[in-house]
Amino acid sequence: MSKLLVASVLCLLVATGARAAPTANKASAAKPAPAADAPLVSTSPIATIDGQTIPYSEIERAIGAQVRQAEAEYLTKAYDLRRGALDQLITNRLLEGEARKAGKTVAEWLDQEFLAKVPEPTEDELRKAYEKNRAQLEGATFEQVKDRLREHLRRLEAKRRFQARLQELMTKHGVKTFLVAPEPVRFAVEAAGPSRGAEKAKVTIVEFSDFQCPYCGRVSPTLARVLADYQGKVRLFYRQFPLGFHPLAQKAAEASLCANDQWKFWELHDRMFADQSKLEVADLKAAARTLGLDGAKFDACLDGGSKAAAVEADLRAGQAVGVQGTPALFVNGVFINGAAPYEQVKAVVERELERG
Repeated sequence: MSKLLVASVLCLLVATGARAAPTANKASAAKPAPAADAPLVSTSPIATIDGQTIPYSEIERAIGAQVRQAEAEYLTKAYDLRRGALDQLITNRLLEGEARKAGKTVAEWLDQEFLAKVPEPTEDELRKAYEKNRAQLEGATFEQVKDRLREHLRRLEAKRRFQARLQELMTKHGVKTFLVAPEPVRFAVEAAGPSRGAEKAKVTIVEFSDFQCPYCGRVSPTLARVLADYQGKVRLFYRQFPLGFHPLAQKAAEASLCANDQWKFWELHDRMFADQSKLEVADLKAAARTLGLDGAKFDACLDGGSKAAAVEADLRAGQAVGVQGTPALFVNGVFINGAAPYEQVKAVVERELERG
């Protein structure tokens, strides 16, 4: 056999996981592997080495939570794709029917029924829109963006009217859907640590976060907005998960807990995320004094490392439910990975509120 052929065979084995053929020996004969379609339980043999069995429980201990997260994300994504396709199919059928009755194409019908009938926004409405979006307009004057704002407001109003009409058509034609959303996978995450929001809220969000993580900085205002929009209905718990490649994250985590001893956790939390360039120990001590903490007590707490164990406990709790990066959110135990946009978090919160 040529060297090239041998190399090819070896590559194929690596690529396919090099599944070994079962060996006939007493150990394997005494404890046969389960059938391919049999459910795996903790004691199910999943491999053998030198006749010694590796049970399924070892895989579960190592990456069980990560696997469940991946399964949950897959099920959710698959449902969202099907739901989107179904909604589009229903919309197309309804619009085609209305356009056919009017003797027009769908595009012509939409233009006539919506865009053509939307009134021009007033000068006052245009100026309010300008002020509301000034930060995103990069210094442009009102006159420079006036026409763009006019078109934007008209399209928003057309969209609002379209959605209302679509709902009417769905009711008129008795639209019913039978696509069932998958039951969300829930993780048993302890709601521990500093919190804000209503104590008896129906929705609890546990956040594992890192003060040096830029993505955590992005999700912080999102969560603040959720708390404001669902006041009395949502409670947020912050848990520490400093990543090893962020050299300032560990001490920042400890500092937040030192501040918590003086009832100033959220003040320091907000300050650190507002400016993540100032997380050196000297910066943290200066911030503590600016926020009115007892400087001597704060310094002793931070320098003495008395909060390191609490940070480690949070880290291990996160790892136990499969957290590998930050931010990681658990909304009533439902996992949301990364710096999710407001609409994504809102959708999960509203679903949980509906479930009661």
